[in-house]
Amino acid sequence: MLALGVSAQATTFKWAGTTDPQTMDPHAVNSAPVLGFLNNIYEGLVRRGPDMSIEPSLATAWEPIGNGEGWRFHLRQDVSFHNGAEFNADDVVFSYQRASSEPADVKGWFAPIESVKKVDDYTVDFYTSAPNPIFPDSIANWMIMDSDWAKEVGAELPNKDAGNAATLQTNGTGAYMLKNRQPGLETTLVRFNSWWGGETGNITEATFTPIQNPATAVAALLSGDVDMINPVPIQDAARLEGNANVRVIKGIEARVIMLGFAQGADTLKYGANKGEPNPFLEPKVRQAVAHAINVPAILRTIMRGNAEPASQLVSPAMRGYSTEHSARPEFDVAKAKALLAEAGYADGFSFGLKCPNDRYLNDEAVCQAVTSMLAKVGINAELDAMPVRNYWPELREDNFDMYLLGWSPGTFDHEHPIRFLASTPNAEKKLGSWNFGDYSNSRIDELLPMIQSEIDDSKRQAMIDEVTELYQSEQAYVPLYIQPLVWGTGADVSLVQRPDNFFILRWASVN
Repeated sequence: MLALGVSAQATTFKWAGTTDPQTMDPHAVNSAPVLGFLNNIYEGLVRRGPDMSIEPSLATAWEPIGNGEGWRFHLRQDVSFHNGAEFNADDVVFSYQRASSEPADVKGWFAPIESVKKVDDYTVDFYTSAPNPIFPDSIANWMIMDSDWAKEVGAELPNKDAGNAATLQTNGTGAYMLKNRQPGLETTLVRFNSWWGGETGNITEATFTPIQNPATAVAALLSGDVDMINPVPIQDAARLEGNANVRVIKGIEARVIMLGFAQGADTLKYGANKGEPNPFLEPKVRQAVAHAINVPAILRTIMRGNAEPASQLVSPAMRGYSTEHSARPEFDVAKAKALLAEAGYADGFSFGLKCPNDRYLNDEAVCQAVTSMLAKVGINAELDAMPVRNYWPELREDNFDMYLLGWSPGTFDHEHPIRFLASTPNAEKKLGSWNFGDYSNSRIDELLPMIQSEIDDSKRQAMIDEVTELYQSEQAYVPLYIQPLVWGTGADVSLVQRPDNFFILRWASVN
């Protein structure tokens, strides 16, 4: 339910989640907890509405340039940053340079861009290397910073490791401003009364608190200490649905949960076979992993029937989903053992599995189940589960043999994970930036720019189908399931649950 119309009465709101945003810098970390939270503070040229459609934000209109040369954006006038500075084209050009720079975690969004030019104070041109019909969709989470402010505070470039002033401070144009930031403890936002958008819900101040313990989060919701928790523990959803004082809001997220492998490492890094040749370089070993995991059992027991099995890097709801390749590997222990024997690992091996314990719904429990299932075919995982703040650095340092990853395409298009997860990592081309395992297929690399520029939907889908067949046949990843959305609120709360799992404060009210 969407309730709009500013209330004269000041209304506070408290909500909790398992993952604290890693940073307040909109270009430093490309993850949903960061981008979702900062969408309340910063804004982009375009944004997604409640139905996930693209709509104007800091740009009022956009159109193609020439014969597929790029895109022209017409900027909104009379927009102020939270510090009172005026928004204009200089901020857009600066934010492009910052977000596409080497330290930026979101630089892959700008792989198709050759140059950006200021036409006048309220017009900016983006020139692409080839026609790119999906570019406006691809930048829905790209947020614009005040160029003068960033330079004044020494935050000209993002830094996700050491941090800078933008790590703890903000200056956006969004409906809410940062009032207080205590990493790991609480973050408070207050409504920006000079927001250009005008209408919001009735929340004037909102505080987010990370709560990792599921029982503590449920108790806080039931006692009224918080107005919302995300997620509701799956095992508690039915009980909460029977409570008149709370609401449980369910949906299916756009996020596919999958397993990835170290495919660029010659040797194993963990387990009893540490230092020995890496079995995951063999496609048959990766296929054996896929057949050894009983996904229906995981969905039935750990997810309590709230999730759907996944066969590829996107869900069926995404543009470009390959209906021709919708089947996923069946659970077959005998087949898994046979594949291991064919690959020369009839006696199995030991390795390390890295997993977060506070990022995805029941993530550690899923990894424990995977560990148990793999052991039944002779593959013994040394499970290392950790908070997500430690998890991403481990993956970026290649400290894993196998890992758990969730991916929600910001464009709601199959091209997105192909670019980030299935392309050969290439810093210069801004490709494969989340391809931690270094999977590489030259044909996929060849097809990606063609997919990005193809206007004919049938031709484009045929190329996506080919890419899907390639990464499935090589078992580049093992897609497991599509993560469910389960939010809990007080009975007096109205809000919008989007399939990207972003909580947008301006759409929420306490009645």
